[in-house]
Amino acid sequence: MAQENDAGASPSSPGAADATLPAVSVTATTERDQGQHLQSDVSSGALGTRTQLDTPYSTTIVTGEELADRQAKKLGDVFSQDASVSDNSNPYNAWASYITVRGMQLDWQNGFRIDGQPFNAYGITMPYEQLESVQLLKGLSGFMYGFGAPGGVVNYVTKKPPLTDRQIASVDVGYASTNVWSEHIDLGGRVGPNAMFGYRFNATHEEGKTYNDGNVRRDSFSLSADARLTRDLTATFGALYQERHASGITTAISTAELTGNTLPVPLSGGSSTLVTPDQHLNTNLQLYTAGLRYNLNQDWTISATYSFSKSTRYRNESTFYLTDPAGDYNDMRYEGKEGHQLNAWQIMAEGLVKTGPFQHQLVFGASYQKQTNDNTANSFYDQIGIGNIYQPNTNRYSGGGYTTYRNADIVQKALFASDTIALTSRWSVLGGVRFTNYEQHGYGVDGATTSTYSKNGIATPSVALMYKLTPGTTLYASYVESLEAGNVVGTTYANSGAVLNPLRSKQYEVGVKTQNERWSATAALFRIERGAQYANSDNVFVEDGESVFQGVEAGADVRLSRDWTVGGDVMWIATKYKKGSDYDGNRVAGAPGFVATAHAAYSVPVVPGLTLGASAKFTGNTSLRPAGDIKVPGYMIYSLGATYTTKIAGHNVGVRAAIDNLTNHRYWEFQYADYIQPGEPRTLAVNARVEF
Repeated sequence: MAQENDAGASPSSPGAADATLPAVSVTATTERDQGQHLQSDVSSGALGTRTQLDTPYSTTIVTGEELADRQAKKLGDVFSQDASVSDNSNPYNAWASYITVRGMQLDWQNGFRIDGQPFNAYGITMPYEQLESVQLLKGLSGFMYGFGAPGGVVNYVTKKPPLTDRQIASVDVGYASTNVWSEHIDLGGRVGPNAMFGYRFNATHEEGKTYNDGNVRRDSFSLSADARLTRDLTATFGALYQERHASGITTAISTAELTGNTLPVPLSGGSSTLVTPDQHLNTNLQLYTAGLRYNLNQDWTISATYSFSKSTRYRNESTFYLTDPAGDYNDMRYEGKEGHQLNAWQIMAEGLVKTGPFQHQLVFGASYQKQTNDNTANSFYDQIGIGNIYQPNTNRYSGGGYTTYRNADIVQKALFASDTIALTSRWSVLGGVRFTNYEQHGYGVDGATTSTYSKNGIATPSVALMYKLTPGTTLYASYVESLEAGNVVGTTYANSGAVLNPLRSKQYEVGVKTQNERWSATAALFRIERGAQYANSDNVFVEDGESVFQGVEAGADVRLSRDWTVGGDVMWIATKYKKGSDYDGNRVAGAPGFVATAHAAYSVPVVPGLTLGASAKFTGNTSLRPAGDIKVPGYMIYSLGATYTTKIAGHNVGVRAAIDNLTNHRYWEFQYADYIQPGEPRTLAVNARVEF
């Protein structure tokens, strides 16, 4: 996953055999890479690993350094400078991994991966300080990864062992509003004959009082190891474990019972009136991976990977059902436990062959994935009182003694293949297809099967045409199809428990990516057609009609001088329901019409090692529900940051600071259809790191 090949450049990268990387000497005053990282590898699932520049789909990479600079606490922070991504996340409740990409929310069951391996992300706040990068594939992922909603796929890449015998050792301490402290260690190196064994170990402890008057405690550990068994055979192992407890979590707010079409006046996300001490979210995340990679020759590599992931949640969480614009609500409380397990296997071969004048970059593979879902057999869900969002909440509920049962399992078996044909030195064409056997079962508390769906040989193809205008500029046109699992209808709808059929989506995209010495830029024009899902006027959750998303996204980064770097990103999107939907012609819920970001960094010449940064993001108004009668107003957020690196007693020392929502603006964010959340208040985060 987005690592350098120990035996040289990956054969899946065109022209890799000719690439030679010069030695680079890094010092505390080296210019920081602020660009779009288009020459960096990005995982594309069944396409293998190739650079962003050679991937005919829209992608984003956020590096570990950028994560540290932004002091990321939730997924929305990670992509704060990407206009295609709107923030729906919250670090202190179960919505931690919710974002909207091109107007579509990610699939929390199939839209997230760690080192390319699937896991269930619902309620999980990742240990961002332990990541090497976060990668985003925008749009449909059916060919690359299998079933999944068309918003895209987020891949978290953990820190890896060094490729050389360089030793890594650092300690850092962090502070975040209002009194959360963290300590983190990062150790890595190589040992044994000829540096055969590599390791990278990270550990974090975080604890304190959060900005919303709650409490958090987290312990995270990750280990990545490899063994160069021979010159051509490498074994890998990975593990990630996190235990996280958050109390006084931010309450969910629903407008499903709201009279009229006016939202209450926004209040701060730090308001204590939205939390009660008995509400909590306790999560546990575990991931274990093992793999083998064998270089058959300089052109062909085969790999095999296995992963097991497990995530559990114990939630005591209210939903405030607003009843009027004055902020009155009915307080509905849920308490129970949920869990998910995923076993995944994949075997893949990547290589180059030549037929006549054409060179083929081939990928073949097979995968197996089984997901099991556990739910509470005796969960609590009922109204516990009423209240007003501007007044303290005195309602309390705390049960316990919950048991879980297996309520669903989903099995995907797939074969996939792709061929990227270099027609000339500039033109290439890509064709790929995945065939999936899909099976889904639902179970009752007594173990009896309550629903089932299965279908074999489901094809999700992808084709693309690419043209190299220059070695650093790629023009492309691509088409891809995808399927997403049918929803199990939730308890708040009249057809609760029903299993809906999978939805098919189609995506058309034309784009350009260019990487130059002092600047980089990307642009894409896209159209996505997706089956529509919503609650109709009878409160029945249905699949009906189609939702269409079409728009343009563009971004650039420019190094104006030795000291100044600036950049920006925009997305404009038009959406509507059509083809028989109850809401024909309405904007699709959750899709802002326009988003724009801008950022600048200044390296202060008189203070070597000091860089100052500023950024802003505007999110346009968003339709809150398919009926289109309520809009979440647009808002602008400003942020400041600073980094300083130097040497003290021969050790590299770095200090980072970040202020988000500089003006302490109060605003509503779209969180989910019918759901809103208050935007985060002004927050401060500081971190100091020492390398040994």
